[in-house]
Amino acid sequence: MNQTYALTAVTVVVLVTVLVGALGLRISRTTSDFYVASRTVGPRLNAAAISGEYLSAASFLGVAGLVLLQGPEMLWYPVGYTAGYLVLLVLVAAPLRRSGAYTLPDFAEARLQSQAVRRIAVVFVLGVGWLYLLPQLQGAGLTLTVLTGAPHWAGGVVVAFVVTAAVAAGGMRSITFVQAFQYWLKLCALLVPAFFLLAAWAGDGAPRASFDARAVFREHTAVTLGQDVRLSLDEPLTVTVTGRVDGLDHADAPLTLAAGRHTVRAHTRLEFAAGTPVPDSASRSDTAPDSPGWAKPLSAGDREHRLYATYGLILATFLGTMGLPHVAVRFYTSPDGRAARRTTLVVLGLLGVFYLLPQVYGALGRIYAPELALTGDADAAVLVLPERMLGGVLGELLGALLAGGAFAAFLSTASGLTMAVAGVLHQDVLPRRGVGSFRLAVVVAMAVPLAGGAVGTRVPVADAVGLAFAVSASSFCPLLVLGIWWRGLTPPGAVAGLLTGGGAALGAVLATRGGAVPRGWAHALLAWPAVWSVPLGFLTMVLVSLATPSRVPAGTAAALARLHLPEGVAGERAAGGAW
Repeated sequence: MNQTYALTAVTVVVLVTVLVGALGLRISRTTSDFYVASRTVGPRLNAAAISGEYLSAASFLGVAGLVLLQGPEMLWYPVGYTAGYLVLLVLVAAPLRRSGAYTLPDFAEARLQSQAVRRIAVVFVLGVGWLYLLPQLQGAGLTLTVLTGAPHWAGGVVVAFVVTAAVAAGGMRSITFVQAFQYWLKLCALLVPAFFLLAAWAGDGAPRASFDARAVFREHTAVTLGQDVRLSLDEPLTVTVTGRVDGLDHADAPLTLAAGRHTVRAHTRLEFAAGTPVPDSASRSDTAPDSPGWAKPLSAGDREHRLYATYGLILATFLGTMGLPHVAVRFYTSPDGRAARRTTLVVLGLLGVFYLLPQVYGALGRIYAPELALTGDADAAVLVLPERMLGGVLGELLGALLAGGAFAAFLSTASGLTMAVAGVLHQDVLPRRGVGSFRLAVVVAMAVPLAGGAVGTRVPVADAVGLAFAVSASSFCPLLVLGIWWRGLTPPGAVAGLLTGGGAALGAVLATRGGAVPRGWAHALLAWPAVWSVPLGFLTMVLVSLATPSRVPAGTAAALARLHLPEGVAGERAAGGAW
């Protein structure tokens, strides 16, 4: 890829972000400006901004990478990401706006009149926000490495610096405009190259059955592994090896590997002949390959418990969207509940259009860049395809457009998450001293995931985001749904449900990411906890609330009326003492 074109595209995206942030410094003065843009953002602008911040590294790079690795079943990711807004529209959008809150902890305290619930909500907002920020910085590092060969940490540092400057300068009012711009940039960045890539594929003579067949190397390909890998072969395979395989060193020598599993050390170079099937692979810490078969049914193969994993993914993405801190805070910027509902409808359309595209890149990546499944860089498929398939100046220009779109994804989502986390830090953790304290909160909000990314292990970005969804679905989903629709919810019930459901999901995430759980059913249950942790959170909240009926807050009737009545009617009834 031409570094000049790519870096120019990234630089333009960064400069636009900084300039809009500087504009926000001039138009943002009050706390309401910084938190919720003074609740004046119309449905169309707000929908574009929500879509811009929601379409993260997982959407722009990660979905295509997972489709390359594991096939059509990974399309549950974009389906879940979009359908989550349908659940949010039906159950949460308008009442959440009518609550008048700035943050999720604000809502929790206003509804339940409890500082204990607020403090626990703060912990989960920080946990989910930072868990979601990590893959944004990781994706930025991957992109900059592919473009320039820079160290993996460099992209994360660039995103962290730009986002911190933009959010600290103008808060919600300024990032609303930049996120709306970034949605349309991301859509064009995927859409325009897709037309050229599909045209090249149609005229290439590539076998149409390849979408249902095992990936093969179309030409002689050399792969250098970035980590220890375990290869799984169905039949003998001859490769040229420079490095260590199965404990033996080889120096640019042909080697025939028997059917079965083989361990290949990091930095080993493998050369595959044209037409060779791409072997299934997994990191050495795994006991089974990550990709048991691209076109196998969801329930195929007991070893991965893939049907259970799919249900876990569906529940996490369908129910986790409403509790994501950067999504919830966006609905507080709407003028009223009706505008919040209209905003959500527009978001569904914008997301539906965008998610038609990543799977195209994933499927084409299996044909033209199959070695990415071995190197651990499947998320880079979107970035490398123009050069592989088109080449020349056209391929370089389209690659640069994709690079700019990828950085827009990191910047927009990181901006929204930083805004949400900083708002909570400013209100509940740091000393409150106006705008200056808010800007300090912005620095802290970004510093924690940046430091975590430096010491953490790399995970496919869509997988990492899925973990954040699971924690959100198990904690804030029960709190929001029951808090909005059930008058019997009590503070002890909310506390118990948050700690039990959300705590169980978070513990499961940490255990599996830390490699503490062996493969098998135990690993599947903890890697995809939403199947049991979401019902656990709901059940705990309901049972504990039923056991503590005397703790129902005195103002519950008034709070629910405010959530469900149109703003004008609620105000009139409040003034007339109707409650």
